[in-house]
Amino acid sequence: MLLLLVGLVAGALLSAAGGAELSLRLRGQPVREVSPAFLSLTLDASLATDPRYITFLSSLKLRTLARGLSPGLLRFGGTKTDFLIFDPKKGPTFEEEIFLSLLAKQDAADLCGFRPSPQDLIEHLQSQWPFQTMLIRGELDKKKHKNTTITRSTLDILYNFAQCSDLHLIFGLNALLRTHSSHWDSSNARFILDYCDSRNYDISWELGNEPNSFRLKSGIHIDGFQLGQDFIQLHHLLSNYSRYRNSKLYGPDVGRPRKQTQKLLRSFLKSGGKVIDSVTWHHYYVNGRSATREDFLSPDVMDTFIADVQDVQQIVDATIPGKKVWLGETSSAYGGGAPRLSNTYIAGFMWLDKLGLSAKLGIDVVMRQVFFGAGTYHLVDASFEPLPDYWLSLLYKKLVGPKVLDVSLTGEDRKKLRVYLHCTNEHHPKYRDGDVTLFALNLYNSTKYLQLPSYLSNKTVDEYLLRPYGRENILSRSVQLNGHILKMLDDETLPTLREKPLSPGSSLGLPAFSYGFFVIRNAKAMACI
Repeated sequence: MLLLLVGLVAGALLSAAGGAELSLRLRGQPVREVSPAFLSLTLDASLATDPRYITFLSSLKLRTLARGLSPGLLRFGGTKTDFLIFDPKKGPTFEEEIFLSLLAKQDAADLCGFRPSPQDLIEHLQSQWPFQTMLIRGELDKKKHKNTTITRSTLDILYNFAQCSDLHLIFGLNALLRTHSSHWDSSNARFILDYCDSRNYDISWELGNEPNSFRLKSGIHIDGFQLGQDFIQLHHLLSNYSRYRNSKLYGPDVGRPRKQTQKLLRSFLKSGGKVIDSVTWHHYYVNGRSATREDFLSPDVMDTFIADVQDVQQIVDATIPGKKVWLGETSSAYGGGAPRLSNTYIAGFMWLDKLGLSAKLGIDVVMRQVFFGAGTYHLVDASFEPLPDYWLSLLYKKLVGPKVLDVSLTGEDRKKLRVYLHCTNEHHPKYRDGDVTLFALNLYNSTKYLQLPSYLSNKTVDEYLLRPYGRENILSRSVQLNGHILKMLDDETLPTLREKPLSPGSSLGLPAFSYGFFVIRNAKAMACI
């Protein structure tokens, strides 16, 4: 009776202090396990609209930042995918030629250990980039897309970047090249495959981007059945190459599962679903042109993702059960992101919650749009400076493993105080089997406290709390980890992500509108051993 009374009093005190009690299921098997490449990246094909800007990928700083988020996948895709034409005879631009000449002088065993294009060349391209982004945005707004020629050099630089960043390249092929009978014209894809095969490039493949909007973008309508047949055609084409007959093929990269998109996806999967390795679809919460600060902090907006995931999974389970489902492209707001929102600290709430929900709901891979490029939803800005979502992604990569555990809380609204639990990343040098990582976001305008169950009260917890840095508060483009601002030490060195040890029995504090990670050491979770 006394113990019960003490427990009730402690719970009341915790609730009065703005707290919640956690319940962690650490025994038995994990709830599920996602891919080791769960958090992966995209490069938008619009980067190749003017091939000069592909040379950005020679930046040592960009490579260092990308390598920080490895291992993973690097998808080269997006709307421009279906407007790129490969010309195997066309030579490189002046900027590409400079990079490739430097590359050619390197020892074959050290192609990633060299100083790439001259800094003055990169700086010149950076000064021109704002004008290029205006052109890209103009095409998107007017929905008038022009074909662009890409060359062997484009493929060389793209593949070199992926390899030197320890990322596996997924290349999106143009699906809008059509014969008179409306079948896919694979001749240009064959040129790409011939060249990549001659260079021994290990690549996975996609065909087209958001086929549900083909009519809007190009006036061409392709139904799900025909698209499935196109994928079968591509699968057959890949089988003609010893290098690619076992390479992965992903698709169909549809948008959010609205009614017509659901119909297209269902028809595609029935027609050609057997030849793909994972089903890919895209998700954005809001329109970047009209999104508000309130949208980015709304648990109701975040929860709309759940129904979309369930809709896609129901279609997959009914047509090709057991097939993995991926988010092939995703971020906060479509249309290139929401200015002064998607590139600030506030975007981290949507991003961290999407990572947590995706793993919990059974999404195997989440590909973040975009690592670097036009728009405002990038992880790295035009000056090659990492933004808040980059640092959030880096912490996730270092601390969170693929095994998903069950966690719940009582004492607070679970929509506004959101918690997720995984086994800790087994490759982290500080932690060992059995440790678990809790990550949480607080959408309240006041500090909230999480209390571990009594059987974990004697465990040390390492806190990694991300807060905005600067007067802009949650609209800041800089962040601090446990009170220390995060920035690169130099172009080749990321900062050490230092933990803050909490005393055993301490509650886990989350200030108003903040998010963070808590590693519970020596938790001895059977699911993680």
